[in-house]
Amino acid sequence: MKTLLSLAVVTALSVSAAAQAGALVDVTVVDRDSGATLPTYQHDGKLYIAGTPGHRYGVRLINRSGVRVLAVLSVDGVNVISGETANPDQSGYVLDAYASTEVDGWRKSLSEVAQFNFTNLGNSYAARSGRPDNVGVIGVAVFREKPLVWREGRIAQAPLADRYPPAPAAGMSAPRSTDAASAKAESAPATARAMRPAPAPQPEESLGTGHGAREHSDVRYTQFVRASASPDEVDSIWYDSQRNLVARGVIPASRPIAREPQPFPNGFVPDPAG
Repeated sequence: MKTLLSLAVVTALSVSAAAQAGALVDVTVVDRDSGATLPTYQHDGKLYIAGTPGHRYGVRLINRSGVRVLAVLSVDGVNVISGETANPDQSGYVLDAYASTEVDGWRKSLSEVAQFNFTNLGNSYAARSGRPDNVGVIGVAVFREKPLVWREGRIAQAPLADRYPPAPAAGMSAPRSTDAASAKAESAPATARAMRPAPAPQPEESLGTGHGAREHSDVRYTQFVRASASPDEVDSIWYDSQRNLVARGVIPASRPIAREPQPFPNGFVPDPAG
């Protein structure tokens, strides 16, 4: 049996507060400059996020299962570890049972990555390396680990049970996210009768992922044997700018709410203007 050499990430036990993509592994995208987990929008059977040009981002992976999994991560059709044109057969990150990690960049060594950042398509790493066709999508191919086998050839049930930690207790509450910023709608002027809808935004150059500044990020090698040659699941998240997603109909355009005149808008009679 061929042994796959992958990169392992040592992570702490974690509970997902906002599952966005995937049943076996939750996949979310975090804006590292604002601290917010980017919301997803469903459109034509796909999940989309809106990125902010110039902002750094990370891909958060959360293993929801009680076994180790291999997550082969691609950005813009490029394997984030090897830099090869992505294929599920390639190296990825190994997550322990119920563990999580955040991948913040292109792997440069066992101790360093080049940051992911939202940039224009022409400046993306994929385009600059001659592969612009798949810019705008993040993909994760997930594989379960093949169970261990005793020398006698029997499945090692007890060692497997001891190897993985128990699932989080059912009554355990997930941590609340403090990243999301609440927006308050401003009141329309009292004299406004109706507001014309804002013109639809025109599309701009598509977003891609750049090869940003270097930062420290430790990983180590580990052995991992896939239980199957095919992924147990493939999770995908498409991305572009807010403006482009609105123009494409992925995100509904905001429409000002028409305001009816009120019979008692004020308590006392003000002086006339002029």
